[in-house]
Amino acid sequence: MWNEGAIMRASLAGAILVLMLIAAFFAGRFAGSPEPPPAPLPPASAALETAEQRTIAVFKSARDSVVAITTSARTVDPFTRRTGEAPLGSGSGFLWDATGHVVTNDHVIQRASGATVQLADGRSLAARVVGRAPGHDLAVLRIEGRALPAPLPRPEIGEGALEVGQSVLAIGNPFGLDWTLTTGIVSALERDLPGEAGRTIRGLIQTDAAINPGNSGGPLLDARGRLVGVNTAIFSPSGASAGIGFAVPVSTVARVVPQLIETGRYTPPTLGLGFDARLNAAVNRQGLSGVVVFEVARGSEAARAGIEPARLGRGRLLPGDVIVGIGGTPVSTLEDLLAEIDRRRVGETVVVTLENDGDRREVELTLQAGR
Repeated sequence: MWNEGAIMRASLAGAILVLMLIAAFFAGRFAGSPEPPPAPLPPASAALETAEQRTIAVFKSARDSVVAITTSARTVDPFTRRTGEAPLGSGSGFLWDATGHVVTNDHVIQRASGATVQLADGRSLAARVVGRAPGHDLAVLRIEGRALPAPLPRPEIGEGALEVGQSVLAIGNPFGLDWTLTTGIVSALERDLPGEAGRTIRGLIQTDAAINPGNSGGPLLDARGRLVGVNTAIFSPSGASAGIGFAVPVSTVARVVPQLIETGRYTPPTLGLGFDARLNAAVNRQGLSGVVVFEVARGSEAARAGIEPARLGRGRLLPGDVIVGIGGTPVSTLEDLLAEIDRRRVGETVVVTLENDGDRREVELTLQAGR
């Protein structure tokens, strides 16, 4: 008779035998059916999505128009009094026209005594400064050479208005890595950013396209390859891209750059009125909202419109007309007013909203060339 242990050993051996037979069955069944090979990859052109093909085409079209800029500063040896040039910084830029004008940021060439522009074909050309507009962080250089690249295309006046969410591309030389492309969207519009010497740069484009040191002055393009902005700054605790970059809109660039080329400086249009920044700030602190008119030229359009300036009487300032709006946009300070005027062009007619002793009225004035 079998004891209990012998029975258990026989049962275990039988179970193992059954498992081995099952395994042999499935191994034999699938041995003749090898795993099918992966499908072949499509040709390179067919593998690219339409959006990718468009991005590649834009980059190839714009690349030659983008330049790398290196700057130097004059140094003086304190012992020998000999002068020399030391590297100062680097940035980006792009061709504006067929005569060799290059647009970049003002802070790229600030404090520089010399600048060199490197083209995509490898040529390095000496550049001279044509004009600067620190208030908009824009500057224009000039290079001379044969067969210069074509300028970047720009939207016509009145078309190509940006929308939040629109795709944009940035090309530049971040950290010296030349002709780098990054992509993103328009994150916001009409951003303000503190600039040099207390100036506020207004109306900027905010984008999440990666912008890093060295991208400054490079172009921001739309999906059609048209210039929509000039990359100018980033917001980042670390100094590297944090997904918040800013660009000067092309509408500002198109207004400022021609003046820089023609005269070397940018002067915004004026209303033909006189203001006092210090006194206006003082009356704003006392609770008066708006811009006090301090001077109206005799015989001017403003005088014919009946605009009344402030005057001194009985040892105190007696406000006349106070500008509280322009073109339907409220203004509270002189900085607000100048920013609104700066968005417009010489010869444009604007509606100015005035207040005087509680009465409000509107007059039309033509913007004049600044001096």
